[in-house]
Amino acid sequence: MIYLKLFLTFFEIGLFTFGGGYAMISLIREKVLEFGWLSEEELLNMIAVSESTPGPIAVNMATFVGSTQGGILGSLVATLGVVLPSFIIILLISAFIRNFLKYKGVQAFLGGVRPCVVALILSTAITMLLSTVFGFTTFSGGFDIDLRGLVILVVLVAIALIFKKIKKKKPSPIMMIIISAGLGMLVYSIF
Repeated sequence: MIYLKLFLTFFEIGLFTFGGGYAMISLIREKVLEFGWLSEEELLNMIAVSESTPGPIAVNMATFVGSTQGGILGSLVATLGVVLPSFIIILLISAFIRNFLKYKGVQAFLGGVRPCVVALILSTAITMLLSTVFGFTTFSGGFDIDLRGLVILVVLVAIALIFKKIKKKKPSPIMMIIISAGLGMLVYSIF
């Protein structure tokens, strides 16, 4: 039954991923491609849409994937699956938070999890860059560089560097998303 599979899959993702939605992307990608729920290209588009819409990226992705597989009910069970573990864990932690963080074991656990979260986020970013801009999905597939995507990436990096140099702070993610959407419409419609 697809609804149970969606719930259990996203429950597992929510239970075993630390570091928030960006850390979940690599596990979501693995599961979605393993079950054939989406193609690599559909997944990348869904990540872009999930990032651009309000709300946590993992919740948005669970909702979108659930919707493609089981309609409204599928989106509800996938979303419930991904948020339920965090809800339960945070509920338990909040009951004991004052005493919880002083234990060396808890501090050691959190110290060990942080590098893993960074590695998951970095791995996902590199995978998306290679796939989206350079067309690299497998070692045997080689490269198929998307010059339009590369131009947009270079322009966005230049804007971010100029903004940081002039304003002495990073540009707003909302502003960068709007600029990238505008550049995408412009560049992909012209070329």
